[in-house]
Amino acid sequence: MKKGEPWDFLAEYKGTHFSGEWPTLPELFRISAARHPDRACFTVYDPDRLTLTYAQALAKIERLAAFLAASGYGRGDNVVVTGKNSPEWAVAYLAIMFAGATVVPVDYQISNAEIENIIKASDSKAMFVDGEKFDELDPKRLGLKARWSLAKGKGDYVYDLEAKGAVPAIKPAVERDLAAILFTSGTTGVPKGVMLTHANFVSDCFLAQANLAVYHTDVFYALLPIHHSYTMLAVFIEAISRGAEVVFGQRMVTSAILKDLKEAKVTMFLGVPLLFNKVLAGIQRGIKAKGPVVSGILGFLMVVSGLIKKFFKVNPGKKLFGTVLDKASLKTIRICISGGGPLAPSVFRKYNQLGIDFVQGYGLTETSPILTLNPTEAYKETSVGKLIPRVQMRVLSPDHDGRGELIVKGPMVMQGYYKNEAATREVFTEDGWFRTGDVGYMDGDNYVYLTGRAKNLIVTEGGKNVYPEEIENRFQLFGEVEQVLIRGYVLDKKQKSEGIEALIYPSKDWFDQKAGSSGANIEDGDVEDRIRHVVDEVNASMLPYQRIGKITILEEPLEMTTTKKVKRFAVKS
Repeated sequence: MKKGEPWDFLAEYKGTHFSGEWPTLPELFRISAARHPDRACFTVYDPDRLTLTYAQALAKIERLAAFLAASGYGRGDNVVVTGKNSPEWAVAYLAIMFAGATVVPVDYQISNAEIENIIKASDSKAMFVDGEKFDELDPKRLGLKARWSLAKGKGDYVYDLEAKGAVPAIKPAVERDLAAILFTSGTTGVPKGVMLTHANFVSDCFLAQANLAVYHTDVFYALLPIHHSYTMLAVFIEAISRGAEVVFGQRMVTSAILKDLKEAKVTMFLGVPLLFNKVLAGIQRGIKAKGPVVSGILGFLMVVSGLIKKFFKVNPGKKLFGTVLDKASLKTIRICISGGGPLAPSVFRKYNQLGIDFVQGYGLTETSPILTLNPTEAYKETSVGKLIPRVQMRVLSPDHDGRGELIVKGPMVMQGYYKNEAATREVFTEDGWFRTGDVGYMDGDNYVYLTGRAKNLIVTEGGKNVYPEEIENRFQLFGEVEQVLIRGYVLDKKQKSEGIEALIYPSKDWFDQKAGSSGANIEDGDVEDRIRHVVDEVNASMLPYQRIGKITILEEPLEMTTTKKVKRFAVKS
């Protein structure tokens, strides 16, 4: 019997709830509310648990949409949402779309100057903003008609907004209308706004489920900023497509995260490599603390568990390491998904050995964002995943190893950059393929392997190509290193050759713990010696032309994005 597709159930609602190939996001939410009205929809646990069911969330969204329509906002209008992850953020985001308008989600953690630059570049007419920045973002100065609050006690609170008098008929969006414009930040120049339609988001959501099953009983943890395309699609939209629950993490603090995971019985934990590395480091510290004999036995059992899981499709890890996982607040986790940057294969392997289905994916904001996902039943540790259905991918001008820039086509590819035809032309080939800017290759089973970003390429003295990301990945399991950035430095101007430099910010926590356990002060020389030892270990595992020749130990951390990636081009030479 042929296995059905994850989106087959939509056929039951076609003609009654939607008429296009895919539902719009408002249509999709209404379908989930009809299927699971009493299921928890949006939840926060800090300071106290507060939950909206799908029926309750729908009522708040429709009430707010009516207010927006009565206030004159609808199709063709852009409205900003900026704030911490919360049910209020989610309700505002969806209500804008329910009113037929386009949402402009803005990173809450960037500077006010950057937020203001995006508001102006987006031609937005109104704004929902959290309490902390409510007074700072003056609507008159920004040319906005209105500003509403996502927090109680500041201005007109989102849940209190209600239409006065008759509500005009809302002209709903259709699947080809813009659902959202996702802007890059930047204090100078015009930020680029990625234009994504309802069809972009919804097709990507369901096509990704061909490689990753999602159930209405799942509990998703929205910890990373929800304005980012990764969390927006892989957490928020995936959850509401099935009637699953979204739990909003309030703080990027390990103790708060572990408390949320346990209390909420989270099943779908999405994060970035930095977060998963820290959680794994905590587990490994706990195992080592049991002494060399016990930790040796557990290490052996992990290897055996991983082999059984990989080759026999049986997962003994959850039973073998139940106590370890419970202590790490991971016992209820069904799947961990890493995105937003490359993850070391060794980290991927250890989570799977512990019995957690660990998935790595790949995509860009311009592709809604998911292009690949590693199927849990057929994962490849060194791959960022298998192409999801309807994605076409080619390698542009491959070298002798078959590596080159990856270019793609598919229903999830953006419509272009908002009012920026020149930038749009730059990222599309003449025959309509989107240029990812990432270098990699595919195998015969349509699994994708990334080498690095084309613009980060280092050309060594021997003419060899080195991608910084490949080297940076080797540092992920060294607790001594908080941050690492690999870059080229000029060796020979005439030959245009580069050496390889590592900029390293040591982990204060790691060295403090070492000092505490030994009872001795850690001197600067001790830190430098330890970091050089780590670099020597990494170099020993690399090919000669990939080895680091220069080390710079930083006194201050490198600037990072809100998804915990180093801002490579913010680093001065």
